[in-house]
Amino acid sequence: MDRSLFRRLGRFDAIVLTSSLWFLGKFVRFAFPPLFEHLAGVYAVSTATLGGAYSGLLLVYALLQFPSGLLADRFSSVTVLAAGASLAAVGALALAVDAPLVVLVGAMVTIGAGTGTLKTVSVELLSRTYPAQTGRALGVFETFGTFGGAAAPVVVVAFAGTVGLLGAGWRTTFLVAGVAGLCVTAVFVLRVPARVPDVTGHEAADGGGVPLGEYAALFHDWRLLVFVAVITLFSFAYNAALAFLPLYLTREAGLASATASFLFSALFVVSLVQLLTGEVSDRTGALPLVVLTLALASTGLGSVVLLTDVGGPVALGAAVVCLGLGAHGYRPVRGAYMMSVLPAAGTGGSFGAVRTVQMIAGASSPALVGVLSETAGLQPAFWLLTAALLVATGLSVVLWLSDSA
Repeated sequence: MDRSLFRRLGRFDAIVLTSSLWFLGKFVRFAFPPLFEHLAGVYAVSTATLGGAYSGLLLVYALLQFPSGLLADRFSSVTVLAAGASLAAVGALALAVDAPLVVLVGAMVTIGAGTGTLKTVSVELLSRTYPAQTGRALGVFETFGTFGGAAAPVVVVAFAGTVGLLGAGWRTTFLVAGVAGLCVTAVFVLRVPARVPDVTGHEAADGGGVPLGEYAALFHDWRLLVFVAVITLFSFAYNAALAFLPLYLTREAGLASATASFLFSALFVVSLVQLLTGEVSDRTGALPLVVLTLALASTGLGSVVLLTDVGGPVALGAAVVCLGLGAHGYRPVRGAYMMSVLPAAGTGGSFGAVRTVQMIAGASSPALVGVLSETAGLQPAFWLLTAALLVATGLSVVLWLSDSA
C-alpha cells in the first residue's frame, strides 16, 4: 500500500486511540448497574449497598475532573490519560477473580478514579491536536463513548449467567475489558506523542504550570460564565430526563413497558448525529450548532410532555428521537465551543472546573425529580426540565447574537 496513505491514516491515531480509551472507560463504568441484581445474590448484600458503592464510583469520577485537568496543564495530557486508563484497567482486572465484597467496592472506586481523568483531558488533547477539526474529532470521541455505554449492559447481561474463563461469565467480561484497556493504553503511549509532538507545548517552561488563582480569573469573562450556565442547565435537564424517561412513558403516557424500553433505546440509536454536528461545527462555527441542537432537545422533551395524554407510541417516539438528536448532537459542539473560548494556558484545569460544576448539577437533578414526582407528579417535573432546556437555548442565542454583533 502507498506509504503516503499510511501517513494520512496516521494523522488519526490520536482520535482513534483516545476515543478507544473513552469507549472502554464508559464500558466499565456502565457495566455495573445491569449486574446489581446478580451481584446482590453473589455477595449476599442488598441492592441499596451496591447502589451506595456505585454512588462512590460516580462521586470519585466527578471529583477527579478538576485535578486531572490541573495535572494535564502541569505535566502532560498523554501521561494523565495513560495513568487514568491504566488505573481503570487495574480496577477491572481486580474483578476478574473471586474476591470478597471489599474488593468489589474498592475496584468500583478505582474505576471511578481512573475514568475520572478521561473526558476532561481527552477533550483538551484532541482540541489541541486537531485545532481546525475540533468538532469532527469530538464528534468521533463522543460517539465512541456513547457506544461504550450502550454496549456495556448488553454484554454483561448476556454473559452474567454463563460460565467463562474464570468461572462466572461476568468476571470474564471485566478480565477482557481490563486487558484491552492496558493494551490500548500501551499503544496510545507509543503512538500519540510521536503523532502529536506539541501536545505538551502549552505547559510552563519551568514546569510549574498555571497558578491556581489564574483559574478563577478566567471566569471573569461574562461570555464564559453564560456558557457555563448553558452547560449546567443542559446537564441538569438531560440527566434527570434520561433517568426517568422510561418511567414517565409507562406511568404518565400509559405505554407498555416493552414499548417504553424500545423508545428509550431510540434515544441512543440516534447518537451517530454527533459525527454530523461535529463536522458541521468546524465549517459554520460551534455556536449556531449549539443553538440548533439545544432547540431540538427542548422541542423533543417539550413534545413528550405535550403529547402525554394525546399522543400514541409513534408520536411519542418521534418526540424522543427529536430529544436524542438534539442532546447527542449538542455534545461535540459544546466541547468545541468551550475549547475555543478557554485560553491556551490552563485549558485542562479550567475545563475540569467547568466539568465539575456540570456533573454536580447532573448528579443532583435525578434526586430532585424523584422528590417532585412523589409530591407534584412526574409531568410537572418534566415541565421543569423542559424549562431548563429552554433557558439554556435562550442563553445560547444571546451568546450567538453577541458573537455576531
